[in-house]
Formats: sequence, structure tokens, C-alpha cells
Amino acid sequence: MSEAVPVLDDLRRESDELDQLVGGLSGEWALPTPAVGWTVAHQIAHLAWTDRAALTAVTDGDAFGRLVEEALAAPDSFVDDGAEEGAALPPGELLAQWRAGREALLKALTAAPRGTRFPWYGPPMSATSMATARLMETWAHGQDVADALGVERVPTDRLRHVAHIGVRARDFSFGVRGLSAPEGPFRVELRLPSGELWVSGPEDAEQRVTGAALDFCLLVTQRAHRDDLAVRAEGVDAERWLGIAQAFAGPPGAGRPAKEGRRAEEGGR
Repeated sequence: MSEAVPVLDDLRRESDELDQLVGGLSGEWALPTPAVGWTVAHQIAHLAWTDRAALTAVTDGDAFGRLVEEALAAPDSFVDDGAEEGAALPPGELLAQWRAGREALLKALTAAPRGTRFPWYGPPMSATSMATARLMETWAHGQDVADALGVERVPTDRLRHVAHIGVRARDFSFGVRGLSAPEGPFRVELRLPSGELWVSGPEDAEQRVTGAALDFCLLVTQRAHRDDLAVRAEGVDAERWLGIAQAFAGPPGAGRPAKEGRRAEEGGR
């Protein structure tokens, strides 16, 4: 039995919540989302595509190696190509593929022997890490869908998984931009929706990040501009990090623009 069972339970809940948003849609599949060029259908197609890639990584390392070769042959377009292909399907077929794929991945990760590491587009991942990454992506792309539909989601303490991967990706955020990562430790203190405090790093660290878990997660998934979020940095390196933070693999994202007039109204951060 996999050690990833707790996060897998949360991944299932996160996926089911998004399914409730899209399961009854009709023409709304074609609505544009905040991700330029991506509709609601593209968002679900991307999740389905990534679930299939993750399932291949867990069940057939050689086949996944071929997927990596395809990605290396088209590094700037393979993600968009996968989303485009899925988005062209009839909505009912796309929805069925996403449901079947995510269920198959959950079963494979649940059955994974303890300590197993699976190949990925970056470093190999444990079952727990892969499940956490899938939850982060499901939550982030679900936010795009909710924004497109004009729905305000109720945040949950599942955000702790997104916060965790955002903190773990700190050095990557610097490295992917050709910058040296800070050497000293960071302290991150985030208030979860339940009121519980989620913390990472030594209490006496000079570099500190504090705020609402929801806002931090929106920041590291680049679903909102920092000027629109209640996340505070103390220390030069912490300030630099919040300006470039990303929880996802791949090249630096362009992020989202600040809401017009926000900084003028509030006098900046």
C-alpha cells in the first residue's frame, strides 16, 4: 500500500469538486479562461493529458521515456498541443476521458509499493510527490475554470498541499530564471481556511513569508498578481522570491496582470 493515501484522498476530493463545476456544462466548455488561448475545455483536457502521462510514468517507464522524447522534440508546444487535442473532442467524451484517467491514476498510486520513485519530466517522483503535484494542478486549473464561469470557490485546508509544493519549488523558481537560489532558510507561516496555521522552516529564520494560505497558493500557481494578494515578505531574499515564485515545472510563467487600479487604491503593497 502506498504511503500517499492521505494526499490521494484529498486529490480525489479536489477532482470531484472540479467535476461538480464542469459535469453539467453545455456551451460553457468554449468559454475563455484567464489562461490566454485556453477555454474551459482546454483546462480539463490538460488535466486529462497530464493524468495520462502520470499513469504511464507509474505503470510503464519505457513508454514514459518515449513521452519525454516527444516533449524534448517540441519543448515550447507539447503542453499546448496536448490541451488542444483534448479540447477538440466532444465535451462528453473529454469529460469521460478525464474521469477514467484520474481514477486509473488514483488506483495506480494507491497500489504503488512504499518507497517507489517514478520517472517524470523533471526529477523522479515518489507516489506522494506525484499525488501532491496532481492536486496542485487540479486546484490551479480548477481556479481558471471557476474564474471563467464566474464561480467563487470555497477554499479548503487542501491548500496545505499546494503551499507545500510552492515552498519546495522555491529554489527552482530562481534556477529556472538563471538566478542563484538563496542560501539561508526561510520561514513560511500561512493561515489555512480552517484557521489552523501552516508553517515551514525554522522559527528564527530572517527571511519570512506570512499571509493567507489561499493568497500564497494563488501567488505560487500564478493565478493572481502579487499586488492583489495579502502575502507579506520580510527580508530581501523573501521579497525576491515572491516576485518570481512558481509551483509548477517548466519555463517561467507570464503570470496574471494586477487588477486595474488596485495599487492606486491601496497605495501599493
